[in-house]
Amino acid sequence: MSLTSPYRGRTPRALGTVCALLTLVGCSNGGSTSPAATSASSTATSASPGGARIVIENFTFSPANLKVRPGTKVTVVNRDSAAHTVTATRDKVFDTGNITGGATTTFTAPPTPGSYSYLCTLHPNMKGTLTVT
Repeated sequence: MSLTSPYRGRTPRALGTVCALLTLVGCSNGGSTSPAATSASSTATSASPGGARIVIENFTFSPANLKVRPGTKVTVVNRDSAAHTVTATRDKVFDTGNITGGATTTFTAPPTPGSYSYLCTLHPNMKGTLTVT
């Protein structure tokens, strides 16, 4: 009776292959063109033709600066437990109203190209810019 396994040496190699595949899958965005939702960004991010997304998390808009085309539907996801708003500072061109914690809503980007600053009216230190091009 042999004390060595016929599979000796194969397990670490197979485990390495599985880890490499999981790393590749984890790094892939699955073909999505939407901006990453896990960290705040101060750089401008362009929206995909089908729509745009702003995620509120840790009292921050992500991305903080978003470029969209006129009339684009913008989805806002509130991942905080506190309520927030996405409200244009100039003429209230768009205003989501209160978005409760865990909720999602949408608004339509203005039809006129330009730069639209916005903030959370409940937490005025939260700011961003929607650029319509």
